[in-house]
Amino acid sequence: MRFRHPDGSTVHLAYCTNVHPAETLDGVLAQLRDHCEPVRRRLGRDRLGIGLWLAKDAARALVTDPAALRGLRCELERRGLEVVTLNGFPYEGFGAEEVKYRVYRPDWADPERLEHTAALARVLAGLLPDDVTEGSISTLPLAWRTAYDDERAETARTALCTLAERLDALEELTGRSVRVALEPEPGCVVETTRDAIAPLTAVGRDRIGICVDTCHLATSFEDPGTALDDLVRAGVPVVKSQLSAALHAEQPHLPEVREALAAFAEPRFLHQTRIATAAGLHGTDDLDEALAGDALPDTGPWRSHFHVPLHAAPAAPLTSTLPVLTSALTRLVGGRHPLTRHLEVETYTWQALPPELRPRGRAQLADGIAAELTLARDLLTDLGLKELP
Repeated sequence: MRFRHPDGSTVHLAYCTNVHPAETLDGVLAQLRDHCEPVRRRLGRDRLGIGLWLAKDAARALVTDPAALRGLRCELERRGLEVVTLNGFPYEGFGAEEVKYRVYRPDWADPERLEHTAALARVLAGLLPDDVTEGSISTLPLAWRTAYDDERAETARTALCTLAERLDALEELTGRSVRVALEPEPGCVVETTRDAIAPLTAVGRDRIGICVDTCHLATSFEDPGTALDDLVRAGVPVVKSQLSAALHAEQPHLPEVREALAAFAEPRFLHQTRIATAAGLHGTDDLDEALAGDALPDTGPWRSHFHVPLHAAPAAPLTSTLPVLTSALTRLVGGRHPLTRHLEVETYTWQALPPELRPRGRAQLADGIAAELTLARDLLTDLGLKELP
């Protein structure tokens, strides 16, 4: 979906296909047919943006076979879909029964992360619509925090500098600009937007910036205005933003609240949980850890890294951090000029929701994704952006 900002620029809105994980190119093509096109039809649109997730095998198939890449581009066009952004965070296995810490491997100290991201950039340059010259890729925020020392930090910095050089060369070759965005996430080396400033300043390239995920922003209790103003002052480009909402529990000391939270503790993904206290941010790596005994103080609200559907907050006594998303979006695109032109709805946890909240079949999932995009569209038009055909 495209929108005209009051300054005349185009803002792109997509939804991320990591909600339909596939490891192969054939699986990606099936996603377009079975999921993405039905969402477009529900929205009554001739064209729908998707934030494509390509696992390592699918990416390699496309980068080593020009005919396969042309075939994917034709299939996107045939189904009324377009790609201006990729989700390069998960490397493989995102559809596994247990993902947890695996999603953070390989990290930016591993050469394979550089090679995979460079391959994605080449693929994206070949998929961008004819009238679009800039693409974006969100990626791992360097590494999970453990076993990350100064040597690995320097290796990661060198890898990002090398990536920036390759992206420069790619633009010279293709005329297409691709930028990469570190996506701060709780528990990682870069957990907050503030954590991103030093490593991105050290890279010192406009090619590498930040992806502001509003679920992660909320989980870490960051104020959107303060966070974004700090990035602007530091000269860190907001390459992309993922529109998502976290799980919020106002009174986690109450038994009924803990019972409601326990329904969201599930075995597939990590749900880092945080509380902001006078002494600073405290947290656990997963929701079940927070619920076990006194692992986490319960004297104030908890937020958990569980991407809940934008249009459907959990039932009381829980809620979502949609107000944080709304505040962030106002700062991102509500000013005289947008801070970013690439927005992506990223609720990948539909099938991890408590059983009674999960979609029953493809049709209900498509209905839910279309409802999320409709909410995002309405937020953008309320900010003065005009929806384009």
